[in-house]
Amino acid sequence: MSDMEVTEEQRSQVEKGLEKLLRGEGSEVEVCDVGLEQSKPATLRKNVTYIVCAVVFNDKEEVLMVQEARQDCYKQWYLPAGRVEAGESLEEALKREVKEEAGFECEPLTLLLVQEQGPQWIRFIYLAKVTGGRIKDLSAADGESLQASWWDKQSVIPLRGRDILPLIECGLKYRRDPWHPVTLPIDLSCRHVLQRMLLVFTGTEGQIWILLSKSPDLHLPTAAAVRTHAVTWAANMVVQEALPSAYYDHEVHTLGVFSLQHNGRQHGKTDGVCFNTLVALVPDYVQRNEDGEKVESTGTGRPPPVENPRYVWVEVQKQTLRETLLEKTKTTAILPLHSLY
Repeated sequence: MSDMEVTEEQRSQVEKGLEKLLRGEGSEVEVCDVGLEQSKPATLRKNVTYIVCAVVFNDKEEVLMVQEARQDCYKQWYLPAGRVEAGESLEEALKREVKEEAGFECEPLTLLLVQEQGPQWIRFIYLAKVTGGRIKDLSAADGESLQASWWDKQSVIPLRGRDILPLIECGLKYRRDPWHPVTLPIDLSCRHVLQRMLLVFTGTEGQIWILLSKSPDLHLPTAAAVRTHAVTWAANMVVQEALPSAYYDHEVHTLGVFSLQHNGRQHGKTDGVCFNTLVALVPDYVQRNEDGEKVESTGTGRPPPVENPRYVWVEVQKQTLRETLLEKTKTTAILPLHSLY
C-alpha cells in the first residue's frame, strides 16, 4: 500500500483521528507495533516509579514549598512531591501529596512538563491551585514534612535540590502566558509505558506526510518503551523498522505530548502510561563523503521511501489540519517531554 493506494475514505478516517488527537483527546491502545517483546507490563514499585510534583502559586506569585522531614534532607526545602502509590491515578497522587506535605487541598490545572529516565522513572510536574485547607505549620510536623511555607524565590533558604528552580520558572511562564493547551491525564488504561507517535515529514513546499502502521488497519505507530533507553527512543525504533536505510541520515525528534493516558486502578494491569506524541523526521542535510568531509545535501523534499510493508506514508490533504501540524512542528506548542538520560 503506497500513498496512492490509500482510499479517500481511509484518508478521511485517518485525518479525523488526527484532529481528535490534536484536540487533546485519547483513544484505546489496541495494538503495539514495536518493542513489546523487550518490555514488561508496568508495575509500580516493581519496574516503574512515577513521581508527581506540584507547582502552586499564591496571588503574590510566591511558590508553595515544604520543609523535608526525611533524615537525608532534614529541614531542606522542596516543592510538594512524592511517589504515586498502587491503585492511584496521577491526579489522586498529586492531591494526596499536597495535602500530606503542605496541608492544602488543591486542584491540578495542567501538566507543565514530563521528565523521564526511561520507563522506570517518570516525573509528572503539575501547575495546581489551592482550593481549601490551611497551610501546615510546625505543630503538625510528621514523617511527611515539617511544615510548608510560601517562598518569594529571593530569600535564601536551603534547597533539597536546585532541579526545582527551572520547574518553578516553567510554572511562572505558563501562568503568565500559557504556551500549550491545558493537558491533564486521560482516564484510559494501559499495561505498558508506550509512545504513540504522530510522526511527520515536512516537504519543502509545506506538504506534510504522516507515517502509519497498516495492520490490522491504518493507525499511528505505537511502541513500548524499553528500560535501556529514554521513553522517546521508541520513536527511533519505529523509524529503524520502517525506514532502515534512511535512519542514519535523518534526525528523529519527539517534539512533545498532545495527551497522555493513565488509569492506575488495577495494580500491575493498568499501571502503564501511553504518551500521544508529535515526532518530526528531519533530514540531516550535512552528509560526509568517503574522506569524512562534510558535503551539503539538499534532499528531495519528499519523505524517504518506506522499506517495510507494514508501514506507509500518507500525505495530509485537509488544509486546516496541515496548517495546524505545520504550526505545531514549528512552535512546539505542546506539553514538553524531557529525557534526563
